[in-house]
Amino acid sequence: MADETNQLRVRLVTPERTLFDHPADAVELPSKSGYMEAHYGHAPLMAELGAGDVTLHGGPDGPGTTSRYNVSWGFAEVLGDRVTILASDALKPEEIDVPRAQQQLERGHKLWSEAGENEAAYTEALRVIAEAEAKIASASQK
Repeated sequence: MADETNQLRVRLVTPERTLFDHPADAVELPSKSGYMEAHYGHAPLMAELGAGDVTLHGGPDGPGTTSRYNVSWGFAEVLGDRVTILASDALKPEEIDVPRAQQQLERGHKLWSEAGENEAAYTEALRVIAEAEAKIASASQK
């Protein structure tokens, strides 16, 4: 049965909680290869999430509004009428502990400088840095 509102059902879930389960006009997702946007009727796909903000357009606060949530890695399933986001961690911008994110960024830079010839260490350093930078950027846009 078709949804007459032409809205997606968007659900954001972490291992600890469900942050939201609401209809929305569109959702922007931080995939590993860059941001993507899904609307009602989108072609089915699976994407690995990167660190960044999930942005709901016309979500729980009504038409013309946006809601943002910072995610750190996971997966998204996009179907024609719904999007399910399974994130390892997700926070509302006001929940982000900026000093802790700053410490995480410093730790990432330290890992980078100590990586030497170890490719896996560089990859981990980049992951830590990207996650910290995304949290800091999200918190600054409260």
